[in-house]
This record gives sequence, structure tokens and C-alpha cells, in this order.
Amino acid sequence: MRLRHAEPAHANAPSTMPQFALSLLVALTAVLANCAPSHGANKEATAAAATNAATNAPASTGSAAGDMPHDSVSDAADRGRIMGDSTAKVWLVIVSDFQCPFCKQWHDESFAKIVDAYVKPGKIRVAYLNFPLNMHPHAQEAAEAAMCASVQGKFWQMQNALFGTQNAWAEKPSVSTTFDSLATSTGVSMPAWRQCVSSHATAALIAADRERTGRAGVRSTPTFFVGNRVVEGAQPYDIFRATIDSALAAPAKPSTH
Repeated sequence: MRLRHAEPAHANAPSTMPQFALSLLVALTAVLANCAPSHGANKEATAAAATNAATNAPASTGSAAGDMPHDSVSDAADRGRIMGDSTAKVWLVIVSDFQCPFCKQWHDESFAKIVDAYVKPGKIRVAYLNFPLNMHPHAQEAAEAAMCASVQGKFWQMQNALFGTQNAWAEKPSVSTTFDSLATSTGVSMPAWRQCVSSHATAALIAADRERTGRAGVRSTPTFFVGNRVVEGAQPYDIFRATIDSALAAPAKPSTH
């Protein structure tokens, strides 16, 4: 059974990325760039230290990978796609494509369970990174719709709406009216959302997600980073439960400061 969608990553995406996504993926790149994609449920990786360092790193005005944008739209969109208690030490990083049927499968089967069992109790934080595949003609537009909702703090509501209706819009020749309706249902300010979408205000952020995740070794969707594990494909909830529980049970790394 196929559990993921794969496509060669592009190397010419813009090099800018907001604070969280950039710091996380720059660290992961050094560890995972040479790792071949796994075809199993999960694989051991030495990403834990890199992930922990990245997600707890102080804000920076730039890096070797390029300067980070600090405009209000990018910063708000970046914050909006992070969920969970800021004191939680374990991250679940979702790398996904809104038109990918396997991403929808994982979302429908596992996302709400993970939120209820781990995010709401304050055990983990979750972040979403965009990996729109060219094989999906509406994936980029869907990502922009979601990230423009994220600017207004409605990313997760728009994510749920997009995946929940994917079967209805995936084959349409045009989706702008559908996405407009979905955005309205989330409660965003529609004039601001429409301006964000029409001006492609979050396109550079999405392209940066795509580039950095590609450099970190991602080649298919969905892909997930949890502690010292990489999980590829729409694996069952039990796989994620075991992986998250293992990450939570792992002893804390001694501080180097």
C-alpha cells in the first residue's frame, strides 16, 4: 500500500524563512541531508539534538543559510502554525501537502487523536511545514490559503477545512471560490485574507519551507520529525503514539550552557 506522495525536490526556491522554521530546518539539514528516504514505518535518526537545539534557540537576525524575513505577515503566519504549550520539550513537525490524499488520510485518522492525547495536556508542541508537490495543481494555492489564515491565527481551522473537503475540491479546475468559502467558515477577516491571498503575501514563506525541508531530507509527503525519529507516510496512530511516548520518555539532554 502506498502511504506517501513523492516528487523530486526543487533547489531553486527562495532562501528566506521565518524564525522557527528556519532554525529548526537548518539544524536538521546538517543531520539528515545525506539520509536516503526510508520505506519503513520509521527510522532511527540522530535528529533529536538538532531538533531540541533548534526549537529552543534564541531569535536570530540571520544565519549562514540567509537572512530571515521579519515582516509582520511572515512572522504572524509562522506563529500561527505552531500549536501547544511553549514549555513542552518534544516537537511533532508535520511536513505536508494539502492536496496529497495520504496527508488527508493521516490527518483524518491521527491528527485529532494526537491533539487530544498530547497537545492539549501540554506534552508536545506541533508545527506544520509546507511541502506542496508540483504533481498537485492546487497544492500551492491551498498552502497560501492556509498560511493567510495563519496570519490571523486561524491556521489549524483552515487546515481542518482543507483536508476535510479535499475530495470535493481536488479535481476542480478552479478552487478560489471554494477556498474563499472555507476561509469564511473559519471566521477570518475576509478583506484581509483576500488581500493576503491575492498578493501572494505568504508565497516566499511556503517556498522557503519547501526548500529547507528538501535539504533536510524530505522527499515525500507526509513526513514527520519526532524527537530522534523520522516517520514517513500515513502510518497508523499507534506508530505515532509509540514514537511520541518514546520521545517523551527519553532522558533530557544535559545543558551545555
